[in-house]
Amino acid sequence: MIGDIIGFIGGLAVTLKSTWRESVTAEYPEPDKRLNLEDRYMGFPALTWDVEVEEPYCTGCMVCIRECPTQCMTAEMKDNPLYPVESRRRKIVDTFEINLGRCIVCGICVDVCNFDAIEMSHEHELSKYERNGNRADLQSLITMGRDYQRKVGWAPRNPEKNRGIPQVEEGSSLSLNDAEATDSRSGESMEGKE
Repeated sequence: MIGDIIGFIGGLAVTLKSTWRESVTAEYPEPDKRLNLEDRYMGFPALTWDVEVEEPYCTGCMVCIRECPTQCMTAEMKDNPLYPVESRRRKIVDTFEINLGRCIVCGICVDVCNFDAIEMSHEHELSKYERNGNRADLQSLITMGRDYQRKVGWAPRNPEKNRGIPQVEEGSSLSLNDAEATDSRSGESMEGKE
């Protein structure tokens, strides 16, 4: 009986000693105690933004969606209203959604994208109060991408290829009528080949 009491007091002494010690772990939501992430850290995918043209780099080609092993992405594209005068992209993304709960952060979508339109951001927190809170829509993906671009000083891997501003050679002028004529000629030639 005395041995039990001595054991109890010894255990209580250990508890009391550790109570006054400074904590080793940080409480999760406190932003001032979070560790800084390295530039190479891979979080969830985000869409990048072309600041020269003020539109996303994404052209809605769907390659990332086809290659995704978990099929966590969906997208739709639309005709670009800025093409051909202000932008080289004929199509741009209209809707884009990623179910972050299904994403395995493998980076395949980034590897297969030919337009530097998707990057692995530093976003990694999944705690949400809503049932569908882990679904990131176009606006939230662009916001994540712009934050990532600003934090790491991101630049496209192929700047000349993926530049959104139309390149007009010196001495020539590109008008909307020229572009429509080119489109109609290419459409006629495609019909003739079929």
